Amino acid sequence: MRRISRVGTARMAVATAVVAAGCIGGVASSSAKTARAAASMGTVDWYSSLPLVGSSSAQTKPTVQGIQLALKQAGYKAGLYKIHYTSLNDATASAGQWTAEQTAADARQAGRDPKAVYYMGEFNSGASEQSMPILNDYGIAQDSPANTYVGLTASLKGVTQPGEPGKYMPTHKRTYTRIVPMDTIQGAADLYALKAAGCSKLAIFDDTQAYGAGLAAVLKDTAKMYNIKVVSLQSNSQVQSDYTSVAQKFASAGANCVELSATTASVGGTAFVAAVHSALPHATILGPDGMCTSAWVTDTKVLCSVATLDMKAYPGGKSFLKAFKQAYGVANPDPYSIYGYVSAELGLNALSHVKAGLSGTALRAAMVKALFATRNLSTVLGKFSITKTGDTSLTSYGIYQLTPHNSKADTLKFYKTVKPTKYLHAS
Repeated sequence: MRRISRVGTARMAVATAVVAAGCIGGVASSSAKTARAAASMGTVDWYSSLPLVGSSSAQTKPTVQGIQLALKQAGYKAGLYKIHYTSLNDATASAGQWTAEQTAADARQAGRDPKAVYYMGEFNSGASEQSMPILNDYGIAQDSPANTYVGLTASLKGVTQPGEPGKYMPTHKRTYTRIVPMDTIQGAADLYALKAAGCSKLAIFDDTQAYGAGLAAVLKDTAKMYNIKVVSLQSNSQVQSDYTSVAQKFASAGANCVELSATTASVGGTAFVAAVHSALPHATILGPDGMCTSAWVTDTKVLCSVATLDMKAYPGGKSFLKAFKQAYGVANPDPYSIYGYVSAELGLNALSHVKAGLSGTALRAAMVKALFATRNLSTVLGKFSITKTGDTSLTSYGIYQLTPHNSKADTLKFYKTVKPTKYLHAS
């Protein structure tokens, strides 16, 4: 063993102390930087506005849970900003669904909040017609996890109304995006599924709202692409307890398939299916995403479409389902849960690209710019981009089967994926 002198030992002790002090100083310096960075982070406010009372709540409450799950996993922060989230309700108990007055009030609440930069809503396309111009005037980035009406982002003869979508943009700048494919694609997916089920003569019923009437118009103009003839078109803005007369008109027209173009809040879905099944016992009945929920209680099997595919088959589907079950104790959540999650993912990504130190209109403008700059974003749904019109690049729809389960809910089960190649193109 080498002998170490006392002088050498002393020198080593001094050197060790210096190194130790340097390490402690380095740790302290790093901690201080982290603390300063945390202290310098700005705080922004996020809002969602969805109908949280009425039959649509079976879809919207899981949507909110999806949003909350994504934010919790992100630590309620993105980039250089902390996030405070508020869930608003655009429905009233008395109406049992969204109202124009409450939707406008939600949008104004967000607009008057100087820290508000992101608004997730609405669930109903008609509601977004109310909130979009208000939020656009305030310059707030808005993303819908559910809207499909064409006129919110584009125009299409025979489907959209005069002045759309420009009338929703008083600033002449786009601030609205959506992460579900529009009705030109949903309508084509529905027709594809109906054709595969043997449909040749289609009857359509809509609720006269922007979503229901808009989709009905798409179905009418797209049906010929799938060699389907539309034999009857019926509409009613009021929820009915008896649709016998409507079903009889369908039967008289020779329909062998029926699309219910509405939402669970705007139509008596149970009574409708009962009447149609009685008049046309062998007809295929299909509802779009507004009906695609276990809350649509039926007395026979029906089909429904929603942009959500088999969640287990998504790139992040299994991890999402596992996390959702851990957080909420639900293993098979409503399909819209994952769209709430992705709407938050979209916002988190955009906010992460916003530079520090911004506030007011500059911060809002930067958020909108980052939102529309989204390209090939990896999410639990897979990769997608936001187009210049604010639409998603995704084009697939999932077809689900609803089977009678009990008096309060049906069983909603994924059936197959449809990615239509023939559909109307809006501009």
